Amino acid sequence: MEKARISASQLFILMVLFELGTSLLLPVAIQANQDAWLSILLGMLGSLILFLIYCKLYSYYPSLLPTEYMQKILGKTIGSVLAFLYMFYFIYNMARVLRDLGEMLLTFSYSDTPLFIANALLILVIIYTVRKGIEVVARSGEVFFIFMYVLAVTGFFLIVCSGLIDFKNLQPVLEKGIFPVLKVVLVQTLYFPFGEAIVFSMILPYLNNPKKAKATMLCATGLSGINLTITMLINISVLGVDLTARSQFPLLSTVQSIQVADFLERLDVFFMLALVIGGFSKISILFYSAMIGTANLFKIKSPSQLSYPIGIIVLFMSLTISSNFQEHLYEGIGIEMFFIQIPFIAIIPLLLFLVALLKNRRNQKA
Repeated sequence: MEKARISASQLFILMVLFELGTSLLLPVAIQANQDAWLSILLGMLGSLILFLIYCKLYSYYPSLLPTEYMQKILGKTIGSVLAFLYMFYFIYNMARVLRDLGEMLLTFSYSDTPLFIANALLILVIIYTVRKGIEVVARSGEVFFIFMYVLAVTGFFLIVCSGLIDFKNLQPVLEKGIFPVLKVVLVQTLYFPFGEAIVFSMILPYLNNPKKAKATMLCATGLSGINLTITMLINISVLGVDLTARSQFPLLSTVQSIQVADFLERLDVFFMLALVIGGFSKISILFYSAMIGTANLFKIKSPSQLSYPIGIIVLFMSLTISSNFQEHLYEGIGIEMFFIQIPFIAIIPLLLFLVALLKNRRNQKA
């Protein structure tokens, strides 16, 4: 491990930026139609149970990275294989987020720029950042956090002043009952974006006050969940369900609708910057976790040596992961959710917790 420490407030900020990340960009839970906001809220509440499991595992092994305590729980061979799969999972997630950002930039601003160029420039900046260590990533997050919330408050004020909000678009609530909403929770919002914060189990050993880990994670998830709920309420109120579902990036479509006093308009450039910051923060955390985890697993003394190889893998994976953006979204919502997100976010951590619990009780009796 790098000999560095971050505070509870820095962990809180990193978690909020991570969970907002690309979830602000995409039409999260729109399968629940006008009840999408309720699916996000319930998904946030359900994810708190997952975070309690992650925090309990951390309390059993406070000074170890997950790549280390997986070997202690399951044995060296099985634990090492599982740890390697988690590193690949982080890299795969990075590639998906990078593709989201690249597609957004090409769609709204750089239509004639190759996707390779946009993604390559983004990943180079991220490599430079993570090579500096977790403390630099955390301090960068503090600056980005203030900027994001200034833009968020400004944007909300301008949308209200524009008179764009129509609450009739949110009606009827629970038109088809609660079960469609719960279905979206169980297959999507419980894992994306909230459950993806399992990556912070790689960051927790750097916390300077381990006792604050649980409260910090739960509070950060609560704040980001409320923010995402408000964002989806605004998107549906302004655009309506059909347009929100058809839009690749509904928040940007909402911001493009802002027009105040016939002169204040076309503000989507500023909010594109905020979305890039969110995606940048998310990739940086995933990148750093994959880098230190891989270095720990293969006994590499200097984790920064892995930054360029991992960056190259992520770059080319982001280009080849799907042939177009619609296929990319379909894979994320359907195939990836069932075969990757649910096992790595819910099933495997639960099994690790149960085995660790049994071992801990047996050691206490001994």
